[in-house]
Amino acid sequence: MTSRLPTEIAEQAEIIAEHARREELDFYPTLFEMLTSEQISQVAAYGGFPQRYPHWRFGMEFERLRKQHMYGLGRIYEMVINNDPCYAYLLNDNMLVDHKTVIAHVYAHCDFFKNNHWFSRTNRKMIDEMANHATRVRRYIERHGIERVEQLIDTYLAFENLIDPHSVFMAREPKRISKQQQKQEDKKERDDVQEVTRYPAKSYMDRYINPPERMASDRAAQQDVADRAKVRFPARPVRDVMLFLLQNAPLEDWEADILSMIREEAYYFAPQGQTKIMNEGWASYWHSTMMTNYILTDGELIDYCEHHSGTLATSPGRLNPYKLGIELLRDIERRWNTGRYGPEYDACDDMAERREWGKGTEPKGRVVGRGSPGREKIFQVRALYNDVTFLDEFLTPEFVDDQDLYHYRRDPNTGRMVVVERDFNKIKQQLLFMLTNHAQPYIFVMDGNYRNRGELYLAHRHNGPDIDIKYAVETLKSIQRVWRRPVHLNARIDDEPILFSFDGEQSTQQHIDERIDEPAHQF
Repeated sequence: MTSRLPTEIAEQAEIIAEHARREELDFYPTLFEMLTSEQISQVAAYGGFPQRYPHWRFGMEFERLRKQHMYGLGRIYEMVINNDPCYAYLLNDNMLVDHKTVIAHVYAHCDFFKNNHWFSRTNRKMIDEMANHATRVRRYIERHGIERVEQLIDTYLAFENLIDPHSVFMAREPKRISKQQQKQEDKKERDDVQEVTRYPAKSYMDRYINPPERMASDRAAQQDVADRAKVRFPARPVRDVMLFLLQNAPLEDWEADILSMIREEAYYFAPQGQTKIMNEGWASYWHSTMMTNYILTDGELIDYCEHHSGTLATSPGRLNPYKLGIELLRDIERRWNTGRYGPEYDACDDMAERREWGKGTEPKGRVVGRGSPGREKIFQVRALYNDVTFLDEFLTPEFVDDQDLYHYRRDPNTGRMVVVERDFNKIKQQLLFMLTNHAQPYIFVMDGNYRNRGELYLAHRHNGPDIDIKYAVETLKSIQRVWRRPVHLNARIDDEPILFSFDGEQSTQQHIDERIDEPAHQF
């Protein structure tokens, strides 16, 4: 479906949609709009939405995008919104071949939004929700003033990444139980405390092997641990820092409402960050397939090839998600069409034999494409994987060699980019570290009543990315403004445990000796 498009482009959109459906793409109704470069910069500054709440950062982003286009430093060819229906924007001064490429690209994005599992819990009416957020924030501005509201939004945006993207797929909070069940749980805990370690001994030696004093001491220690666990707040580490603050920080109703909006939008955008390589690779795969098989005319071939190659361009030391995504999808399709998968293939250590494996065995009597094992496999991949699981499952040594996915570094003597790492396992690990949680550290709420003083204790679970001291301190300051009591962060830098603290006036950092009673040991 089209909206506000020239007749020729509207007709092409309908034709391309039919080709996409013939290739078994399944997408929401898609509405296209034609925008000028300035209009598309405005929409891009809002994250692709026509309306957002008023804030200075959107104006700053608009100026950056406008000047980028003005000086030829970058060009926005299209944008598409994950919504039902999907909304997509075309740049009015593009060539017709560019419009057709972008439209095919958009339909593939819409198919990915609709069918990828990681988008399944997103709000499909987010364009309306964003408009509601804008209306509510403007009302708060009328009541409390623009400066106060903007400062509050600045504070929340400093920690908008401290969410738990996986929580939408599982129950993190304990289930509510009946009073009878609670009594049974309490009785079981008391019984467990009574059953302290008793060593086997003859009856006449029992008072010496298991002295009553030790047994009583052990029971008291176990009871103390149980009591502390019972009053621990929160009962277990919480990764969704924004939710913890929303539920427990001393916020006024309007302040909590704005925090809930920022958090809702953070969860909406989270799957896009988790699937950047797959999503762009899938869209590039399909615009390439449809353009070359159905749509291109002879006169458009050169322009298409030039622009398509520019989209997939790469260089040593630079990772292009479009290139990596499309090539890995094509590799998966080839492998499944030639049987290069399964235990027998994985057990083969001869690289020459692996390269020749299954050549000439493509399915006969079927088109290598629609209906082939490889095509069915990439549709399955599109439905189930995100970037981390995608690379973890399907990245192979042969693919790394073919695509030159080595670790490069600039030689200080020659100024040239040179290969410094070819080991497949190390390269794969580095790629996964880059993608896991967007290369950002994992931060958990460990204690909301640290040392019984109402202070907030956070901890960094170190699984690759280190803490950046500058950002850690500034983020602590923002969290402290919300919590209104001192805030602490237990982090590791160069394998040294450091405690960052901010009490509202000054920030401190100190090396600490981790003790068993520190909240960080609850992991």
